[in-house]
Amino acid sequence: MTRRLVAGYLILTLVVLVVLMVPLGITHQHNLQQDLLLRMERDAGVVASLVQDDLRDPTAANQRRAAEMARGYAGESGARVAITGPAGVVVYDTDPAISGVRSLASRPEIRTALGGTVATGSRYSQTLDTDLLYVAVPVAASGTVYGAVRVTYPTSEISERARDYWLLLLGVGAITLAAVAIIGWLIARWVARPLAMLEKKAKAVGEGDLSARAPEDDGPPEVRALAHRFNVMVSQVEALVGAQEAFVADASHQLRTPLTAMRLRIENLGAGAGPAGETDAEAAIAEVDRLSRMVDSLLALARAERREATVAIVDVSEMVRDRADAWTDLAAESGVTVDSDVAPGLRVRLADGVLEQVIDNLVDNAVTASSDGGHVTVGASLTGDSVQIVITDQGPGMSPEERQHAFDRFWRSPRSTRGEGSGLGLAIVHRLVAGAGGEVRLDAAPTGTGLRAVVDLPRS
Repeated sequence: MTRRLVAGYLILTLVVLVVLMVPLGITHQHNLQQDLLLRMERDAGVVASLVQDDLRDPTAANQRRAAEMARGYAGESGARVAITGPAGVVVYDTDPAISGVRSLASRPEIRTALGGTVATGSRYSQTLDTDLLYVAVPVAASGTVYGAVRVTYPTSEISERARDYWLLLLGVGAITLAAVAIIGWLIARWVARPLAMLEKKAKAVGEGDLSARAPEDDGPPEVRALAHRFNVMVSQVEALVGAQEAFVADASHQLRTPLTAMRLRIENLGAGAGPAGETDAEAAIAEVDRLSRMVDSLLALARAERREATVAIVDVSEMVRDRADAWTDLAAESGVTVDSDVAPGLRVRLADGVLEQVIDNLVDNAVTASSDGGHVTVGASLTGDSVQIVITDQGPGMSPEERQHAFDRFWRSPRSTRGEGSGLGLAIVHRLVAGAGGEVRLDAAPTGTGLRAVVDLPRS
C-alpha cells in the first residue's frame, strides 16, 4: 500500500510539473528569441547611425571606418554584421561566406531594409546551412536610403540557452520529485502502517484469535476511528463466542450428573423386569452411554476452543512412540496390531495435552475402522519445515466427498463400524491442530484400502 500511495503522489506531481514546466520552457525560449531580436534591432540601429555618413560618402577611408565599427560590434556581441550600399552590394561583412564583391539584394530582409523598413525574424540560410535570426535596418537620412545594416545571429545560440534552461527545469523537477518521494513515503507509511496492522489483526481474528486488537493511537484520525470500531466489534464477537462456548461447556458438564443417575436407575429397573425388560434396559443403557460420550466430546471440543495453556517444546518422537505403545494392548482386544515408525529428534511448540489428544483421537478412529487382523501404523517424520504425523489404517476408507465432510461436527461416515460414535472426534482434532498453526487432512491409504490421517505441525 505504501508503494502505491508513493507512486500516486509521484505521478500526480509529475503531471503538475509537466503542465507547469513545459509551457514555462517554451515561453522562456520564445522570450529569449524576442529579447535577442530587440537587442539586435537596437544595435543594428546604432551601427546604422554610425555608418550613415560613411555610406553617404563611400570613399575608401569611410568604408574602412565603417568596417572597423562593424568588426568592433561583432567582436563584442558574437553576431555577424553585413553592411550594404543602396543597391545591396556588400560594403563589409564580418564573416563573409565567399570572398570578393557580392550582392545581398536577393535576400528578403535586405530588400525590405533598402525599401526603408526594418525587417526582423528568422529564416534558413542555404549559404550557411543553418537557421538564423536576423535584423535588417535601413541607413537613411532626409528620406534617402544609402544602404542597409544586417545583423544575424545563429539560432543555435538560442537553442543552447534554451537547453540550459530546460536542464535547469529538469533539475528542479528531479529535486521536487525526490522531495515528494521522501515526504510521500513518510505520509504513506504513517497512513499505511496502522492499516497494515489492522489487516493483520483482522486476519488473526478470521483465523480464530479473538484476543487480537488493533492499535488505536497510530495513524490519521480516520484510521484510529476505524481501529476503535474494529476493536469494539471484535470485543462483542469475543463476548458472544465466549458465552456460546461457556454455555456448551457448562451444559456438557451439567448433563453428566443426570446421565449417570439415569443409567443407574435403568440398571435397577432392568434387574427386576424379566428377560424382555433386561433387553430393553440394556438398549436404553447403550443409548445413555452414547449420549454420555457425546457430552464428553462436546466438553472436550469446548475446552479445545478455549484452550489457553502455556506453549512449550514437545518431543514428538517420544510422544508418538508412547501413545502407540499405550494403544497396543487395547487394539489387540479387537484383533488389531499397532506399531510405530518415528524419526528421532522431532520437536514442535504446542500447548500441554494437545498432541496426546490429537494422536489418541486419530488412533482410536483407525483402530475402530480396522477389522479383525487389521494393522495400524503411527509414523512421524520431518518434511520441509513441518513435523508430519501419519496414522494409516486398513479399514474401509472414505470417498473424496466423505473426506471433505469428515471434520464437520456430528458428521459420521455411513461406512462407520461403530454406531455409538459422537461425530466430534475429528472436529476436536481439527480445532486443536488449527490452534497450533498446523494442518490436518485425510488421504486415501497408499495400498488402496483404508485411510491415511496426516497432521502437519510447524517445526520448532
